Amino acid sequence: MPEFNTRNMRSALPWLFLSAIVIVLDLYTKHLVQQAFVYGEHVPVTGFFDLVRYHNTGAAFSFLANAGGWQHGFFTAVSTLASVVMVYLLVKYPQKTLFCFGIALVLGGALGNLYDRLTLGYVVDFLLFYYEQWAWPAFNVADSAICVGVGVLVLDSFKNPT
Repeated sequence: MPEFNTRNMRSALPWLFLSAIVIVLDLYTKHLVQQAFVYGEHVPVTGFFDLVRYHNTGAAFSFLANAGGWQHGFFTAVSTLASVVMVYLLVKYPQKTLFCFGIALVLGGALGNLYDRLTLGYVVDFLLFYYEQWAWPAFNVADSAICVGVGVLVLDSFKNPT
């Protein structure tokens, strides 16, 4: 079993840096949207994609957004606990490249959305894909990083253990 030591902590730094890049990109794009758009504004980009400004009080893709307020504390606690566990995993297993890549993306996304939740009370979403009357819930860079990271973790789970 891998050890939790100073060498592993240093080896985890590139993964933590990747998480930091996700956070910076997420917060910067949300800042741009907040400066350029009023709440609810839509700007068509293609026939299936708009830039928008929505405020999400739920989880990814507006899950539990209309749950009455209790979800704010719940998602804050879950994000905080999950982030601590993910940092621990990055430090404990820094040599597992695909695993750490996925964890780093999820961690960056979780912390980007957690920052919004703590400072604004909601998460800023701005990417809206749709087809005719059907639309995917609006999302952001953090949500994208979380989804890609989870996909990478699923892919990693199919690898043979070494």
